[in-house]
Amino acid sequence: MTAAYELTTEEHLAATAAAAGTYFEGAPAEEILAWAVEAFGEHFAIAAAMGETVMAHLASQVQPGIEVLFLDTGYHFPETIGTRDAVAATYDVSVRTLLPILTVEQQNQEYGAKLHDRDPDLCCAMRKVEPLDRGLAPYLAWASGIRRDQSLTRRHVRVVEWDSRRSKVKVNPLAAWTQDDVEQYAEKHSLLVNPLLLDGYASIGCGPCTRRVDPGEDSRAGRWSGLSKVECGIHA
Repeated sequence: MTAAYELTTEEHLAATAAAAGTYFEGAPAEEILAWAVEAFGEHFAIAAAMGETVMAHLASQVQPGIEVLFLDTGYHFPETIGTRDAVAATYDVSVRTLLPILTVEQQNQEYGAKLHDRDPDLCCAMRKVEPLDRGLAPYLAWASGIRRDQSLTRRHVRVVEWDSRRSKVKVNPLAAWTQDDVEQYAEKHSLLVNPLLLDGYASIGCGPCTRRVDPGEDSRAGRWSGLSKVECGIHA
């Protein structure tokens, strides 16, 4: 696969994403990440929610010191913040925390308390989507840990695709992985584990909008439970 060193226009980046998505389908996650690192260098970053730590560890093996972006919404479980801190202290990565423009207190003053209950889309837009958009501004490409088996909305995710909303190449090296693959990798490398995963939380987001998952439920059933909302907007 030809590297994209000089391909910085939107047209070239989109073409690169389309070609890479086809070329790397079925390739090992490490190979996909290695291509992205070579192609985009310092203009490539990883986004990790610290629900699990596979992506951060995998990236550290491919490119020690790689930048990992973490969204601190102000509503995270303490266990998730603790996992972020442990990853920063233990893995060979550079964790950069992204913050919303408004603190939770400022948001409450301007929009009223518990906006996440009344308008979760707006809350996610301000506390997740906008901070990530701002954080990704210096980069040409970014990687996420989303997988096809997580939900119906993600079943067509490609290993490399064009993020038209941000005009960036998006790399999803774990797209074809299953939950078993994640668990086997974590066990093989003795990865740090967010304690909530051991307490019935199959997918971990903000505290007010996340519950434990019942047996037989979809892994993301605990996110925005009781609402039609299934995505925060980052991957939409």
